[in-house]
Amino acid sequence: MHVNNFISKKFNLALPYWTIICPILAIISLVLSDSFKEHIWFSSVLGVILIFAVLAAVHHAEVVAHKVGEPFGTIILALAITVIEVSLIVSLMMSEPSGIPSVLARDTVFAAVMIILTGIIGICLLAGGVRYREQNFIKQGVSTALITLVAISILTLILPNLLTSEKGGEFSSSQLIFVAIISLILYGGFISVQTIRHRDYFLPPNSSDNVASELHVEKPNLLTTISSLILLIIALVAVVLLSKKLSPTIESIVMDLGAPKSFVGIVIATVILLPEGLAAYKAAKKDRLQTSLNLALGSALASIGLTIPAVAIVCYFTGLEVTLGIDAKSSVLLVLSLFTVYLSLSSGRTNIQQGIVLLTLFATYLFTTIVP
Repeated sequence: MHVNNFISKKFNLALPYWTIICPILAIISLVLSDSFKEHIWFSSVLGVILIFAVLAAVHHAEVVAHKVGEPFGTIILALAITVIEVSLIVSLMMSEPSGIPSVLARDTVFAAVMIILTGIIGICLLAGGVRYREQNFIKQGVSTALITLVAISILTLILPNLLTSEKGGEFSSSQLIFVAIISLILYGGFISVQTIRHRDYFLPPNSSDNVASELHVEKPNLLTTISSLILLIIALVAVVLLSKKLSPTIESIVMDLGAPKSFVGIVIATVILLPEGLAAYKAAKKDRLQTSLNLALGSALASIGLTIPAVAIVCYFTGLEVTLGIDAKSSVLLVLSLFTVYLSLSSGRTNIQQGIVLLTLFATYLFTTIVP
């Protein structure tokens, strides 16, 4: 507490001291990781540091989001994490054996979409329903996000299985570039609607006094905002690099448990999505479901709408092969999840049952991944 007060007075930073220390500690642990990589206990320490780095990232993202306002704040978090997620996928793809089509991008994107649609949105609806019985949001904005997500998901993850140019869920080079361009057009159109043409669709409605008081909280000063933005980037980079560093350990644990290798992608995607998930959950607990949905659906769109084009560019210039088509079981789960979310959010009001249904689908997705 004394350290926190000293920092606040000396540098005029309205930031808890632990949110400043954790990202820096995460970077230091990465530097030391090669020296202690033979020690099993150090992996446990890295795991703890990873969790606190995620919590710090959530706090700094909220500071920046509060400064710039909705919906730009949620876009900042979604884009920052997606850019780093793409970097992680591309770096891992480059290290895979040549001559074998990579499924890493497919598994990661599919895991991210399913976690967001059924896990994050499900827990937000459940938490909000338990506390407030019903919650309101502006359905025009959610509908815009959902129809864009449906189009990109079907075109990139299911369509490859139905084309005849290539086998095994692969796009040909021209098809991959075409789908990448379409994905960018769809995502760019959504960003335009969200930030310019229909920005009011994505602003939190004043559904309660809690929301009104939340909106009138004093905004952070410029120095605090810039510091939070820098620390957010550091924390997100640390989260992804620590996830990559811990992935062999996680993979060995998964294999020892007898689970398929694709489950590793779920674990890594979960860690990467934790900042957005926690921020969305905290917003739902404060009766700000619009902010939760902006975060969740915006993250899903950024994840698939930017990852696929990035992977396409890498494959085009490096000659790498990638498989994007998901199997029949995954296709059913994806379509069912999209359909259920669309029905749940079609009225502009939510209740506890919708959260229960989505979390049931999330449990089904996890179970059928482990026990295919």
